[in-house]
Amino acid sequence: MKVRPTENPDVLILEPNVFEDARGAFFEAYNVKNLAAVGIDCGFVQDNQSISKRSVLRGLHYQIRQPQGKLVRVLRGEIFDVAVDCRRSSPHFGKAVHVNLSAENRKTLWIPAGFAHGFLVLSDAAEVLYKTTDFYEPKFERTLLWNDPQLKIPWPSTKPLLSEKDQQGFDLAHAEVFD
Repeated sequence: MKVRPTENPDVLILEPNVFEDARGAFFEAYNVKNLAAVGIDCGFVQDNQSISKRSVLRGLHYQIRQPQGKLVRVLRGEIFDVAVDCRRSSPHFGKAVHVNLSAENRKTLWIPAGFAHGFLVLSDAAEVLYKTTDFYEPKFERTLLWNDPQLKIPWPSTKPLLSEKDQQGFDLAHAEVFD
């Protein structure tokens, strides 16, 4: 597995070793020993899977209590994936990291607890699988406004399809964040 740093050293792009031949391809999508070797030593408690059509934007979500680290990968299609540092004590507070994840490039993104996460579907449809380090608890969920100018996220669409909850997110200046 190759580990690629991002602008925020806590967010990592993981690229598996892929073995291809005339029959197809094989790779380890998840290996706890490999993750521990690069400093991702946490127990995952839940797998979440979403299926969305083109232009759907989900996020930017986080949990203020029971914060979740996430290991995100795409099973089908392509997404523009975003993580925003919501840890006030971090030198990267309020800064976004973004990367294209796809079934074709097989990249996985590690997003530690303390970050908001969201993605925009770039293909006709996308199926996204992510492991979390804590359980989902709706009463602790918070949403950052996807197009908050302070975040400077270069979304590839200015008119995404959003849920009502995601339309009503808070800008970073008014959001509840981590210390």
